Amino acid sequence: MTGLPRHDGLERLVGRIEDRTAVVGVVGLGYVGLPVAVTFSEAGFHTIGVDFDEAKVAALGRGESYLSDVDGERLGAATRDGRLSASTSYNALKGADAVLICVPTPLKEGAPDLSRVTSAGEALGELVQPGMLVVLESTTYPGTTEELLRPLLEASGLTAGKDFFLAFSPERIDPGNALYSFADIPKVVGGVDLASTNAAATLYGQVVPKVITVSSPKEAELTKLIENTFRHVNIALVNELAVYAHEMGIDIWESIEAAATKPFGFIPFWPGPGWGGHCIPLDPSYLSWRVRRDRSHEVRFVELAQAVNSEMPRHVVERTSLLLNDTGKAVRGARVLGVGVAYKSGTEDTRESPGMKVLDSLRARGAGVDYHDPLVPEIQLDGETLRSVALPEGGEVPYDIVLVLVPQEKVDWDAVVAAAPVVFDCCNALGKRDPRVVRL
Repeated sequence: MTGLPRHDGLERLVGRIEDRTAVVGVVGLGYVGLPVAVTFSEAGFHTIGVDFDEAKVAALGRGESYLSDVDGERLGAATRDGRLSASTSYNALKGADAVLICVPTPLKEGAPDLSRVTSAGEALGELVQPGMLVVLESTTYPGTTEELLRPLLEASGLTAGKDFFLAFSPERIDPGNALYSFADIPKVVGGVDLASTNAAATLYGQVVPKVITVSSPKEAELTKLIENTFRHVNIALVNELAVYAHEMGIDIWESIEAAATKPFGFIPFWPGPGWGGHCIPLDPSYLSWRVRRDRSHEVRFVELAQAVNSEMPRHVVERTSLLLNDTGKAVRGARVLGVGVAYKSGTEDTRESPGMKVLDSLRARGAGVDYHDPLVPEIQLDGETLRSVALPEGGEVPYDIVLVLVPQEKVDWDAVVAAAPVVFDCCNALGKRDPRVVRL
C-alpha cells in the first residue's frame, strides 16, 4: 500500500487476505471459475462457489470433478476438509471478503451478451458490504467494469473505491494446457482506483507467480482482447496460407517448421479446420463491436480474420469431397469418421468446435457420419445425439475416409490410419507416417 493514503477498509481486507482468513466467493463454476475456486481453496482460503447448474453444484458436493482440467483428487480434498463449498444461491456469499465473477459472456446476434454479468452485479448489489472486493474476470469489451458493473453494485448505496473495492482481471486459463494452470499464469489487474487495484493485486498475489497492475479496468479489459486478437489474426493468416499452399502443391507444415527455426521475429502458428472454444471466435468481436458502436468504423484486421477462419470448415468439407472423388466415392452415402470433436486437444469442451461444423455439413450433404473422441462421450448434431464410437480393430476398414479434426489425447493413431483407405489429417496429428494420410 506504499504511496496510498490511509484506508482502514483496505488495511483490514489486506490483513485478512495475507493471513488467509478472507472468504473468497467465485460466481460461475465452469472452465474458468472451477480452477480458480480450487486454487484459492488449496491456498488456505475458505472458498464458496455459486452456479445455477444444479448438476455442477451436486457434483462438487460429492467431491467429484466434471472438468478434465481439474483433478478429482484435488477437488475432493478441498471439499472434504470444508475449504471449498458450492451453492446455487447468491446468499451463500453473504459476508464474503472477495467475490470473483467468472460467468460466460457469449455473443448474441453479433453483440456481447452480458446478461450473466448483469445478473451477478444485481445480486451482488444486494450483498456488497463495506470493505468487500469484487473482481470481474469474464472477457468483455473495454468499459464494462465501470459502465455496467459499477452502477449495479453502487445501487447498494455504497461507493466503489471508497466503501468497497472493484477491479477487472482478465481470465487467462487455457483449457487442456497441462503446462500452465491458473496458478502458473501471471495476472493482470486494473482497479477503479489505486486502493481497488492494490486489494485485487494482494488477493491474486497469494496464488499466482506475478501480478501486473495497469491504470484502470479498461486497460485490463483491452489486455485480454489484445492477447486473443493476436492469436485470432495469426491463425487466420496461417489458415489462408495453408489454402494457397495446397493449391500450389506446397507442404505448409514443412514450411512452417522450417520458419520456426528462426530464433527471433517469428512465432509459429499452425493451420487447422477452423477455430473454436469461447475465446478466439468471440473475444475479438467484443472489440470490433465496441469500436463500431463508439466510432462507427471497423477493426479491419479482426473482420478479415473472422471471415477467413469462418471459411475453414467449408474448405475442409470441399477437400473431403475431392478426396472421396479420387477414390471413386461421392459424399452422399460415404462413410465418414471424424476424430476429435472438442475444439482443441486435451479438453472435452465442444463450444464453437470446427470439427462439429465439418461433420454437420457432411451429414447435410448425405454422408453417414461417426466420430471418435475419448474425452467427449456424446454430441448433438442438428438435434440428434451421436455417441463416440470405438475405433475398428482386427484390420476392419469400415469407413471411406477418416478426418482427423483435433489431435485429441488417448487416441490410437495406428487404428485411425487403418480405418479407411484415405485419412485427411487437418491438424498434422499423424505427420508423414503413412501414404494413406493426406495433410491439410
